[in-house]
Amino acid sequence: MEDAVIVSAVRTAVGKAPNGTLRGARPDELAATAIAEAIRRAPGIGPGDVDDVILGCAMPEAEQGMNVARIASLRAGVPVSASAVTVNRFCSSGLQAIAYAAERVMCGFGSMTVAGGTESMSLIPMGGHKIAPNPTLVDNYPDVYLSTGLVAENHARESQISREDQDAFALRSHRRAVAAIDSGKFAEEIVPVSVRLIAATNGSGGSGRSSGSGGRGGRVGRTRRIFARRPSMSTKGPVGTRRRRRWPNCGRRFTQRGP
Repeated sequence: MEDAVIVSAVRTAVGKAPNGTLRGARPDELAATAIAEAIRRAPGIGPGDVDDVILGCAMPEAEQGMNVARIASLRAGVPVSASAVTVNRFCSSGLQAIAYAAERVMCGFGSMTVAGGTESMSLIPMGGHKIAPNPTLVDNYPDVYLSTGLVAENHARESQISREDQDAFALRSHRRAVAAIDSGKFAEEIVPVSVRLIAATNGSGGSGRSSGSGGRGGRVGRTRRIFARRPSMSTKGPVGTRRRRRWPNCGRRFTQRGP
């Protein structure tokens, strides 16, 4: 069995949904930017060396539909001779794509695979533009459609994790994220993205361009008192609202794997 190694890894900055800097950026274009840069940084490798592109996407429709892996790979300059596939494992879609890429290389089914994830929670809402649950599951197993917040409530209750412990963990996480961003620990892996912004000024429209080279996931100035004021997702649950975690976002990350 072959060894699979990561020869290049990059990502775009992360924008805050639904009104952040990347709110109008197409996820296929964001993915293409990251794919092209990942290939460029890989020593001695060009677009023609790519066998396959595996892209994870939780809500693969509209601007991130129509096999977005194929669309993004072509926009990145990967030749049409390379195959491409989009996979969906919801929040771990990008991670699953990378796992699939590693497995392909390890099993000898490919020598060079690009893998990662793409998503725009500004352009495509959670659940997609049309939510149509299966009626039988709604009647017999409705928990399959539980939101992440309610699932977290269940886990916290089952594992007996107190609200206070969660607040302390969340605060530490935000502080670490802010410190890492401010010290430039993520700067090398981030690919700047040029986006066109439309802003209203005194009742009239205006436009400009912004090249985002950062991406702040941690919230500055968070305190345990602020977290403690957040209500739970459930009236009986210990978990706070989504404001404890990182906000919904738009952004892409990619790795390139080879033997």
